[in-house]
Amino acid sequence: MQRRRFLGLAAAAGALGLTAGLTGCSSLTGGDGDVTLKLVAADYDLTGGDSTKKYWAGLVAAFEAKNPGVKVQVQIESWNDVDRKVAELVKAGQAPDLAQIGAYADYAAAGKLYSADELLSIPVQANFLAPLVSAGEYKRTQYGMPFVASTRLLFYNKELFEKAGVAEPPTTWDELAAAAGKLRKKGVTYPFALPLGPEEAQAETMMWLLSGGGGYTDGTDRYKIDSEANVRTFDWLRTHLVGEGLTGPVAPGKLNRKEAFAAFSRGEVGMLNGHPSLMQEAEKQGIKVGKVALPGSDGKAKATMGVADWIMGFKQNGHRKEIGAFLDFVFSDENVLRFAGDNDLLPATITASLAMQSAPEHASLREFLEALPDSQLPPVGKTSWAQVSSSVKAEIGKAVEPGAKPSEVLGRLAREATTAESAE
Repeated sequence: MQRRRFLGLAAAAGALGLTAGLTGCSSLTGGDGDVTLKLVAADYDLTGGDSTKKYWAGLVAAFEAKNPGVKVQVQIESWNDVDRKVAELVKAGQAPDLAQIGAYADYAAAGKLYSADELLSIPVQANFLAPLVSAGEYKRTQYGMPFVASTRLLFYNKELFEKAGVAEPPTTWDELAAAAGKLRKKGVTYPFALPLGPEEAQAETMMWLLSGGGGYTDGTDRYKIDSEANVRTFDWLRTHLVGEGLTGPVAPGKLNRKEAFAAFSRGEVGMLNGHPSLMQEAEKQGIKVGKVALPGSDGKAKATMGVADWIMGFKQNGHRKEIGAFLDFVFSDENVLRFAGDNDLLPATITASLAMQSAPEHASLREFLEALPDSQLPPVGKTSWAQVSSSVKAEIGKAVEPGAKPSEVLGRLAREATTAESAE
């Protein structure tokens, strides 16, 4: 009861802070005429609908009603195009005031962004989940503000488990391999789907590195892709999963995440690493989805991978106060919860996460919410990450091919990463 009371007081204090920050917004322009902010944002509607447009339209209308003199124009672009469109605008000297996209580090390094503390009220900035704050920092200053988040769990098909005689979901790698062996004997197409194809191999790789006690970087935040722990992880994958025929008919280096997820929703996959949107889609297709923390080499993994999309404010047009007021409004619990809930994603703020955890309609997301505060994100604060990520996507599948030496593949990637890092 004391904990609940404390959390309730914290949420109330945060709400009061947000209210105070917004109350003074009516005179933001100081009588100098209207200001129009331009926001370029990503489209999260996977079905081709207009839910993202409706969300921003409603939010902007509410904000403008409270802030006379400030207008917001929103341009929605698909995820295939949005990062490129923003980059083209910036290069042409026409940077938007705000961008909600996939990466911020290059713009921060070029001095084009306001820092979070230049924009946000103190209660809003203090309300982000800790791992997302760290991931939003470039050279220890936060420029990327986490707009929405996700994390990963081990998904399994309950009906296939029952048919194969697997009583409990695995908690260790050995248990995972044993379960996959039973699934294979029952004719399951993909006992464990391992998508190391170029679509999103960097994410699947990070999940496995973390579960083996490693990661892309070491304790000093320097790349260490060929660490002993990482080599051990890929040796195990090559020998005990791929080498035993437990990953299905498509070589992991040629299997993309989209294809693996579609196969899971068709009932052809026993296990894979998944996120909330897959859970919702699979259940719509009648799959009984089980989900647990990712297994580690000798027990539950010490951390899982977190993911965030970012929103940032550009300096070019000089609208710092107006951008800050708008972002304070964006990060109110009401708006954060609406967007995350509508898109089967996780809030990036503490108070909204607590609210979602206690909401019956979001019960299926609780395991993801519980994993997020202790998650680790890719090194997105490094300007070299885009290059390193691209190399991992292209090469990591080779580490589990028959006869491959993971140490050699990881060694090449490590040398490339070190070179890219030195150029930062």
